[in-house]
Amino acid sequence: MSMQTGGGAGELSSEPNVIPMIDILLVLLIIFMMTITQNRQAMDIQLPEEQEQKQEQQMESDQIVLELKRDGTYEINGTPVLLPQLDNAIHALYDQRPAKIMFLKTARTRRWRDVVTAMDIVRGAGVQVIGFTPPEKADAAGGA
Repeated sequence: MSMQTGGGAGELSSEPNVIPMIDILLVLLIIFMMTITQNRQAMDIQLPEEQEQKQEQQMESDQIVLELKRDGTYEINGTPVLLPQLDNAIHALYDQRPAKIMFLKTARTRRWRDVVTAMDIVRGAGVQVIGFTPPEKADAAGGA
């Protein structure tokens, strides 16, 4: 007699029947999914809308514009600044601000070198975003 495993005629098979186990697991999974969705609790949150609008208006009024004038001078929000003092002036404005955004406005007659120099000074002072404002109509037409 030779010993063979594998379910020949009249021999016992030792393979487990996993189909009922899978059915039980699927039923338990469905039950757990249903109980989890029923146990969810909502949390009511009220967001103040007026404060957000005030902050947006305040941010618009707090915009800082570095202007490169036609005559070769620099102005920050209308205040004249000399080029050697530009770095100190920008540090004084931005060291306490969380948002470091500056807008650059330049006359069409200014050289590209002047614009790049101003941008380097602004970046070196820690300003993260530099935006360009379009020239005014009087400036674009060649007026004052």
